[in-house]
Amino acid sequence: MMILRFSPSSPFVRKVRIAAALLGFDGEITLERADTTDPNDSLRKTNPLGKIPVLIIEDGTVLYDSRVILDYLDERAGGGKIVPRQGAKRLAALRLQALCDGILDASVLTVYEGRFRKAEMHEPKWLDLQAGKIARALAVLEAAPPPFDAAQALPDVGQIALACALGYRDFRFAGSWRSDYPRLVAWLDTFAARVPAFAATKPT
Repeated sequence: MMILRFSPSSPFVRKVRIAAALLGFDGEITLERADTTDPNDSLRKTNPLGKIPVLIIEDGTVLYDSRVILDYLDERAGGGKIVPRQGAKRLAALRLQALCDGILDASVLTVYEGRFRKAEMHEPKWLDLQAGKIARALAVLEAAPPPFDAAQALPDVGQIALACALGYRDFRFAGSWRSDYPRLVAWLDTFAARVPAFAATKPT
C-alpha cells in the first residue's frame, strides 16, 4: 500500500486523491493525516519542506509535490492517462496545471495572511498582489475554458488542477468568483458530473 500524508482541506492533496481515483489507485492508498504546523510531526522527516501532499510508495521512496505525484501515478497506470504524451497536448496540460497551481498558491497565501497575522498587521499590498494573480488567471480561463476532448477518456492534470482551484475558491472564499466567471461555473459543473471523485473529495 502507498501512504498519502494529507489534510482533508488541502487543494493540492485533493488533486492527488482525484487522480488516484481516476486511475484506479484509491484502494491502494492509505490516508495518513499530517499537521504541517507541528514540528514534531514526522512529515518534516519525509519532506524537509514540511508540506503536503507526500506520497510514500511501497519501496519507501518519498514523492512530493502534487505535480510529481500526479506524474508518478500516471506512469504507474501505464502513462498517457492524465499526463498526455503528445507534445502540444502535453505542454497545454502542464501549462494549465502550472497556472491553476498558481491560483492555489496565491489563494493559500491569502488564507495564511488572515490566519497567522493579526488584522491590524495585514499588508494590503501583499493581499492585492495575490488578488491580482488570481483575477488575471481566472480572466484568462474564463475567456477560453479548457475543452473536454471527446477522445479524452480522463481529464488531464491541468483540468484536475483547475477543478481543485475553483473548488478551493468555493471552500475558502465562499464562491465569490462565481458571479464574474459564468463560463468557468459551467465548466466546473461539467467536470463534477464527469468525475465523481470531485464531490467525494470535497474539503472539510
